Amino acid sequence: MSERAASPSRVSAALEQARRDLGRLTAGEAVEAQRRGALLVDTRTPVQRRRQGELPGAVVIDRTVLEWRLDPTSPHRIPEARPGTPVVLVCRQGYSSSFAAESLRRLGVDATDVVGGVEAWQSAGLSLGDGPADVRE
Repeated sequence: MSERAASPSRVSAALEQARRDLGRLTAGEAVEAQRRGALLVDTRTPVQRRRQGELPGAVVIDRTVLEWRLDPTSPHRIPEARPGTPVVLVCRQGYSSSFAAESLRRLGVDATDVVGGVEAWQSAGLSLGDGPADVRE
């Protein structure tokens, strides 16, 4: 057996580490968290959102500027990025959102993500819309 097959990839190990303290949510739990005041943030690409639909009430923030928009101490934050506001991140399958949540947590943001992403959202029968999305740049 090769060493490559015997041990996990570096990205798999990093993902496991990123998820260690996240307290990840199911899609249904994410909807409930949103009802209680959490900020639902969609990080999917425009193509993914067109194919799958828009998440009701979510703010769309590109992954490349996520930390600047959600850090309450950043001069480039969105108005909803207030200290103590929980943030729930959603991507297509729940992988990149885990890394994003870990990054936000290093900034002191109360962040987590959705297990399985929008694909799990769809599987749970939760609603998706056709827009328009609340895109923040």
